[in-house]
Amino acid sequence: MKIRFGYVANVLGLWDASPSKSFTFTNYSKLSKQERWEKLLFITAQNLKHTKRILHYNIAHEIELYRFSSLLVPLATHPEVMWDFITPPFKKDWQELGQLMEQYNIRPSFHPGQFTLFTSPKEHVTTSAVIDMEYHYKMLEAMNAHDKGIINIHIGGAYGGDKKATLKRFHQNLKKLPPHIKKRMTLENDDRTYNVEETLHTCEKENIPMILDFHHHLANQSEQGLSHYLSRIFQSWGHSGNIPKVHLSSPKSEQAFRSHADFVALDFVLPFFKMAKELNQDFDIMIEAKQKNLAMHALVEEISSIRGVKRISASSVEW
Repeated sequence: MKIRFGYVANVLGLWDASPSKSFTFTNYSKLSKQERWEKLLFITAQNLKHTKRILHYNIAHEIELYRFSSLLVPLATHPEVMWDFITPPFKKDWQELGQLMEQYNIRPSFHPGQFTLFTSPKEHVTTSAVIDMEYHYKMLEAMNAHDKGIINIHIGGAYGGDKKATLKRFHQNLKKLPPHIKKRMTLENDDRTYNVEETLHTCEKENIPMILDFHHHLANQSEQGLSHYLSRIFQSWGHSGNIPKVHLSSPKSEQAFRSHADFVALDFVLPFFKMAKELNQDFDIMIEAKQKNLAMHALVEEISSIRGVKRISASSVEW
């Protein structure tokens, strides 16, 4: 099985390359109309420039998996701003990012924040979730990556502790999401509320691919072991045209088990790899460690030293 590795948003060791420089609405409100526009353009230009630098880093290190920052465009979804961040100012920049991904086979993804959810009983929360999903889709579309990129979210909370009612509301609220955006959507099990079994059942009902988070699974386990579900999790990707994707991290400590450590401990994730090997299915891994790309490189080196594992590029192996 072939496994490709990637990381989230920022490259450590690349000077002043944050793709997430921000601009608050409070500061926006203090400026004149012209100053507001100039500031929006300046910060977005910086974020896009740094993203391009990061993609070139990925190309140099043969990294074919990258999660873009959701903060590329300041105030893109704020109801009092919601400006056109694609045309005319940045159309060429988005296209250049897309061309790099196409040429070097880089798989893009986004992971909106915790408030982008479809379980809330409050209508404005669902409306905001739709707007945020549209924002992420527009970025994929601007990069001509809307046919292969994904937008990953969690199911959300269990309001009043009633998961059954909450999941029913999730299915109802999700109908408000345009079908072409839902097609790019994935769901991930979380570390407190919806475990692998519940998330997988929801994905199968909605025909949405499921991303397995192994660390979250161990923090919030299902009644049956992961081996009971893994084949079905991978199968949930069948209709999407993409190979399955998995998130890996390890705990900061036993006391802070849910928090991500700086690096990924091989002994923590090795049981997953052994389980996956039995299925012999190609898949991608997104590393969610604090040390970002450095943690990814370190894990690839460790895995490559295992007997029977063949390294086939700087950032991929064959097991």
